[in-house]
Formats: sequence, structure tokens, C-alpha cells
Amino acid sequence: MSDIINHVDSINAQFAEITHLISNARNNVLRLANTALIDLYWNVGRLISERIASAEWGDGVVKQLADYISRKTPDLKGFSDKNLWRMKQFYEAYANEPKLSPLVREISWTNNLVLLSRTKTPEEKLFYLTKCIDEHYSKRELERQIDSALYERSLSDTKILSPVVRELAPGAEAVFRDNYVFEFIAGKTIRNENSLRAALISQMKDFILEIGKDFIYIDQEYRLQVGQSDFRIDLLFYHRELQCLVAFELKMEKFKPEHLGQLNFYLEALDRDVKKPKENPSIGVLLCKDKDNDVVEYALSRSLSPALVAEYRLCLPDKKLLQQKMKEIEDNQKSEED
Repeated sequence: MSDIINHVDSINAQFAEITHLISNARNNVLRLANTALIDLYWNVGRLISERIASAEWGDGVVKQLADYISRKTPDLKGFSDKNLWRMKQFYEAYANEPKLSPLVREISWTNNLVLLSRTKTPEEKLFYLTKCIDEHYSKRELERQIDSALYERSLSDTKILSPVVRELAPGAEAVFRDNYVFEFIAGKTIRNENSLRAALISQMKDFILEIGKDFIYIDQEYRLQVGQSDFRIDLLFYHRELQCLVAFELKMEKFKPEHLGQLNFYLEALDRDVKKPKENPSIGVLLCKDKDNDVVEYALSRSLSPALVAEYRLCLPDKKLLQQKMKEIEDNQKSEED
């Protein structure tokens, strides 16, 4: 009987290898098709831009071109005069940006149009292009990240990590943030930490989009047994890049130093009883309604656990205020350099 089971397992493994090859080939075809499409739109936009710039074409010629394409190839969609103008705008936005122009070929035309209309500076475009490539944003996800001012938040981020986090997980600074936006649960009734946790669980896809797509959800109220006592971690995740467990503890109040004691205890229990030998030490995140950065810095300075403290809000941030904060940070940096 065991020989039959082993034979079936072997056959299934061979079948899985073939389906993996098929899947990879299909993804490569889609990727090449997308690159070819973006190249086409780029070249059409370039030709229109050059001919208008040289006064060879007037503005009305673009409408004539759209009509001509429609007559000659009636089955070909996407070449209306409105879209042709977008192709021209697309080419002109990136023609003199050698760092950006290769990246636009790695994301969809739909996402390129979102970035074209909703981002301003080359730096902002580069930020979202990289995010689209790394995290495979859909249009809805990209628009949500722009709405939540992810770029501005990343520049004005003043995250404070414990020294142990920096030592054990050098990549953690790029993974975690100083503040998180949970506007997707704003319409829910949040009375306490239990209802906050339940609301986040009910919107897990949006929650992972906000904290980062390398997080893999494990469980809520994850049970830890130490001695004869049971304890519960609010939310437990695994992070693929950092290769470690990440415990999120939720607080409906302003950060207090004593909150760290509980989190440190959970991290010790995870490392002793749950962490696998090849995994890195667990990291803890305290998500608080508010925090005083000075208090956080004092509390973490002698902490022996890899932990950090972040705050959350239930509404989208004011972009103008964030941009003002960014300008203040830049001005302070310039004054320090002088």
C-alpha cells in the first residue's frame, strides 16, 4: 500500500513540475506582450510629439490620424484621438528620464495612465513605479496607495526601531512604517481592541496592502501557552523577506512604555516555542492610536527585544499637511548641512 502511495506522490510531483513550466511560460508571454504594447504606445507618442514639435502637424492632425486608423483597421481598439494624445503625453513625461523609461514597460498601460495623471515629480513616479513592479498593484490598489499619500508618508516617516531590530533585521527599516492608514474600516464601529482587530480581519486584503504584500497572515488571537497560563497575540504574520514571525499588538490608546513589556514577553515565547530553527528572531509591532516620539525613543533605547511602535489612523491623511512636513524636513536637512 505504501508503495502505491509513494508512486502516486512521485507522479503528482512530476505533473506539478510540468504545470509549473506551463505557468512560467504563460507569465513570460503576458510580460512580453505587455512590454510590446507599451513600446508601441511609446513609439506612437514619440512620432506624434516630434511631428507636432516640428510644426509638421497641427493639433487637428491627431483627430485625422485616429479616423484613419479606425477606417483602415476597424477591429483595432484603443487608438481614439483621446488615447493618441495620452500616448504623446506618456512619451513626453518619460523621454528625458532614463531611470524611469525602462520601468514603465514593466507595468500595465492602465497603471501607467494612473501615474501619468496622478503623480507630479520624477521622484514620486519612481516610487510608485517601483512599488507597482515589486508588489504587483492592480489599478484599484495603486489608486488607494496614492490616495493614502504613501509616497509622502514614506518621506516624512520618523520610525524608531529598537537597536536589536537594526542589528538582527537590517532590512526591517524598509519594511515597517511609522504610521499606518486604515481608512477602509472607517465606517465600522470601533469600541475596543477586539472590535478593531475584527474590523482589520474582515478587510484583510486591504490591511495587507497597507502593511506590505510580503506579509503572510497566520492567525488572530494566536494562542501561546507558557507554564499553566494562556496568552493571545492580536495578529500574527510571517514576513517572507525578513523570514521571521511578526506579532502585531493593537492599542486603542496612546503608547505607554509598559506596553512593551507585554510585547517582549510574546516575542520571547514565539522564539522559544514557535519559531523554526532556520527562521530569524521574531519582531513585534505595537500599533497605537497615538504616540509621543520622545517617549518611544526612551522606551526602545534599552529594549532587548526587536520591537517598534507605530500609530494608526482611520482616515486618509491630508496631502498638503504631509507635503508641508516634507518641506520642513528638507529645510532642516539643508540647514544642518550648511
